[in-house]
Amino acid sequence: MSKHAWAGRFSESPVEALDAINKSIGFDLRLWREDIAGSRAHARMLFAIGILSDAEHTQLSAGFDAVEAELAEGSFVVDPVDEDVHMAVERRLTELVGDPGRKLHTGRSRNDQVATDVRLFVVGACDDLRQRAAVVIRRIAELAEQHAGAPLPAYTHLQRGMPTTLGHHMLAWAEMLLRDLDRFADTRRRANISPLGSGACVGSSIPIDREQTASALGFDGITANSLDGVSDRDFVLDFLYAASVLMTHMSRIGEELVIWSSAEFSFVRLGDAVTTGSSMMPNKKNPDGAELLRGKAGRVFGDLMGLLATLKGLPLTYNKDMQEDKEPLFDAYDTSRLALDMCAAMLADASFNVERMRAACTGHVNATDLAEALVRRGLPLRTAHEQSGRLVALAVARDVEIEELPLDEVQEIAPLADKQLLAELSLDSIVANKQVLGGTSPERVRAAAGSMIARLNAALPET
Repeated sequence: MSKHAWAGRFSESPVEALDAINKSIGFDLRLWREDIAGSRAHARMLFAIGILSDAEHTQLSAGFDAVEAELAEGSFVVDPVDEDVHMAVERRLTELVGDPGRKLHTGRSRNDQVATDVRLFVVGACDDLRQRAAVVIRRIAELAEQHAGAPLPAYTHLQRGMPTTLGHHMLAWAEMLLRDLDRFADTRRRANISPLGSGACVGSSIPIDREQTASALGFDGITANSLDGVSDRDFVLDFLYAASVLMTHMSRIGEELVIWSSAEFSFVRLGDAVTTGSSMMPNKKNPDGAELLRGKAGRVFGDLMGLLATLKGLPLTYNKDMQEDKEPLFDAYDTSRLALDMCAAMLADASFNVERMRAACTGHVNATDLAEALVRRGLPLRTAHEQSGRLVALAVARDVEIEELPLDEVQEIAPLADKQLLAELSLDSIVANKQVLGGTSPERVRAAAGSMIARLNAALPET
């Protein structure tokens, strides 16, 4: 006969296949900290409303300490009857303290218990990823300040477009990550609501105090509807979406580091500690970490899509399908955490070849600035654009840069051009002239790097 906590209704033990498919202990034991925290808060509330005596509450507190120590040190033994982390903790607690352990589940169900545990996990995961992202943002801001005036081609369609600076380019990475901080903060806000007390689906006739347990666990409030309280996993989807966007940004940064570290670009050298070699080609230095920032992104996207597919057809309230929320959640969190750490390590050990970047600012990347210089002299933009394009064609035919063309030939196409205009087409002048807010001038970049740190401190005042 089955030893399961729900076995009273049944005359036979579950078949092996059901027992195997039904168990989640293999992955949800990871929630033991959250489960014990929730159970401690629930026990204190049961004591406050008179369900537990002072002695029973004291016994339970000591039992929680013992179970927590076993789990922390790795000596906890999972019993074959343990379906999940909740039953494992309760089973071991009851072994240690007896009848008070049998009272612990009063007024709650595994349905609201697991919803509480997962919310606590998501809150902690959001906090952790925000802290790790902040490390990357601070390093980017430091590099941006250092390279505020280092020219670099800005690309569209992976073709050289206009000159920018390395500092300005890197601050674009930081802007992406700062938005990620905001997304995870918003996810945390929605997750930080307690469903504990929703019971299996309709609450309990026991006069439990939901506000007390919510406050004890650090939640901002309680769920308003018990049916929704046990069946809502939107907050997990929120987390997986935020992680997917973060990994999109990690992938884009990784892609640029892969391109920039190639011999064809040679814009950056990644350190030996963050690159790998080849088992066959002794000359190779592979940016595997950067490549895996790209590769791991698809994995997290799959976590999001998988859970969306799981949840899309479920009726209210709890269904066992929802057990499948944890593995994608854990995987997305672990993958995102690792990606942020990898990115931080690469940027900590990267050295940028600013001379190579400056040398790459050729190929008539000043053509737009030529058109704008003509506009400043009174020419309509479309006329200036056409004249500039004709000068590019001439320069390409001569295999020179625009500013190297003879002035008289330039004036045949663009009569308003003069020596001063050609002087304004120098690389440093072009970069310095981008004084618009959000622009690429060294002064703007230095100011933006400082502003980035201020915005980060406002987003994470505890760092």
